[in-house]
Amino acid sequence: MRWTLAGCFGFVLISISVALQISQKPRFYGLRPRKNVPIYCQVSHQHLKSTVEWHKADKYGAVKNKVVYNERIRFGHQLMIQNAFLYFNDLKVEDRGVYYCSVNGTFGPGTEVQVVRPYDPVKALYRSQMKDGLIVLQGLLLGVCIGAYLLRRQNLMKDNDSLYEEPETDHIYEGLAIEACGGGLYEDLTAYARAEGAEAPWE
Repeated sequence: MRWTLAGCFGFVLISISVALQISQKPRFYGLRPRKNVPIYCQVSHQHLKSTVEWHKADKYGAVKNKVVYNERIRFGHQLMIQNAFLYFNDLKVEDRGVYYCSVNGTFGPGTEVQVVRPYDPVKALYRSQMKDGLIVLQGLLLGVCIGAYLLRRQNLMKDNDSLYEEPETDHIYEGLAIEACGGGLYEDLTAYARAEGAEAPWE
């Protein structure tokens, strides 16, 4: 029983060691576009039926997709390998990601490729000035809107005050009884009164 367990444990260690014998060099690239980049895959022991494939993921731990051969991306030593490579001709920004070497279904540790856009100081200065100009313009527009709102509010308040404005002087006769008025306050109209029994001119 002990020998059986020891054999199983040894088989597991051998399997792990075989999986760890796949290495990739380098493990990281940080480059600008339009560069030529090789990624190397090394296996410690050559196998007659070994087949190498390359896979790409957006980042470590993400889903891996098989890399397709084209005029920019080339493979080397796909059968009976001990050393293989993935070669980029005219590197582009969309080539960034993590590339894995797969030997008979066993993946290597991966090589991360970061492609940085070229820096143009003239364009950077132009974008910075445009951004500052937009910020100033937004501030001016905001100030104009606030000023128009306050002016409109002030005019409305003036209109409301004029509607309910009290008269400057009260009528001096308001609320006074006729009896309280003096004799000469109202004109004596008895002189213009028609005598009793007299006919009106239109009758």
